Amino acid sequence: MRLGGVYETRGDSALGSRGIISLITSGDDATFPRNPFPSSGKHKGETPLPKRQRQAFASALKQAVAPIWKDDAVLSGELLAYVLLTIALHTGRNSTPLLEMGRDCLRAHPKDGSVFLVLWKRRGHTTNKVALRTESADERLLESTPTIRTNIERLIRRVLILSEPLRPEAPDSIKDLVWLYRVQRGPGRGGIIELTDGALKLATRKLVTDYKLVDTDGKPLRINISRLRKTFANRIFELLDGDLTTTSIALGNTPQVAERNYLAPSTEARRNWRFMGEILVQELLSRTIGATYQKTPMGQCEDPVNGQYAPKRQGIACFSFLNCLRCKHYAITGEDLHRLFSFYFRVFAERVRMGKRRWSQQYAHIPRLIDDYVIAEGLRRGAFKPEAVEAAREQARVSPHPFWSVDVLDSLEIFS
Repeated sequence: MRLGGVYETRGDSALGSRGIISLITSGDDATFPRNPFPSSGKHKGETPLPKRQRQAFASALKQAVAPIWKDDAVLSGELLAYVLLTIALHTGRNSTPLLEMGRDCLRAHPKDGSVFLVLWKRRGHTTNKVALRTESADERLLESTPTIRTNIERLIRRVLILSEPLRPEAPDSIKDLVWLYRVQRGPGRGGIIELTDGALKLATRKLVTDYKLVDTDGKPLRINISRLRKTFANRIFELLDGDLTTTSIALGNTPQVAERNYLAPSTEARRNWRFMGEILVQELLSRTIGATYQKTPMGQCEDPVNGQYAPKRQGIACFSFLNCLRCKHYAITGEDLHRLFSFYFRVFAERVRMGKRRWSQQYAHIPRLIDDYVIAEGLRRGAFKPEAVEAAREQARVSPHPFWSVDVLDSLEIFS
């Protein structure tokens, strides 16, 4: 219940009135303050590294890790930190599971050429598996391979080999961990310790300084495991062409958590939103709001407000683009071929993301109508020139119209 802006429960109020607990009703020390979490929502979390910064960081890491492959390599806190950062960049794992990696972290994988990296997740009280590519026979013949292409499995095994002689001297509480090294200076010189989060942060700052890593404003690049995890998530999402389910599996999260907490709008998405925003600004300045709908993302519409599939209420324009090909108000000219073929290839791209039944029921007829009805009929009547059709088809394949270069089909279904 609420009393004068202070939230409290009936039980707590009764306990306070009986003197069992001290009940302060106002001020900074109020038992139930107006806003118990004043900073909640202010911290928006880390952002993924842009492409150029990611590449610069990866290049710096590769050079910093190179000494581990020397015959006389000696493990240090800095070198181990650089190895851990490399693993984080390539796997997207959190800092605590990585720091607590056990020496049995590499397990057999049913697929040849792969192993599992098994990490323990404290919060979920469960293990998390990451599939790693193993070193091939051809790679083993190239001694320079580690400096050219990072193999995470081989990197972990190298650390295990170099740290194995340290285990007999290590305290029992840490001897089964991966990140063991001998203290080179200071009060604990000569002792065996494990890599800590504090040492990891110090080494990260040193890496940024030594390799002069900067952000777009010229300031020292901000690097931490959380940011590397988001970078990994967005890179996987980009490589998988927007496959949220597989991206969430790679992260070890549900699709909802992955989308909400890890995925940021891509450069392409921002460009598309900017494109739509520029159109809106132009219409507002010229007092022609809604005029763009006459030229729909698929062609021309004679009546976008009262057309065959329009909502027909309060002047709302029609967004039922999936029905354009069946609408009697739909028309297309040679200038519209690019956006038509962009839609054509967008539909085909959806085929691999959905079940066969859904594809057959909702989308399969669309490419067929475009090929056999719109294009074939346009060529027969002489409305389109063959060379113009092929040019538009290739342009749409390489550089689709901004409206159809993003995933919009699912959102359009609600208007169909």
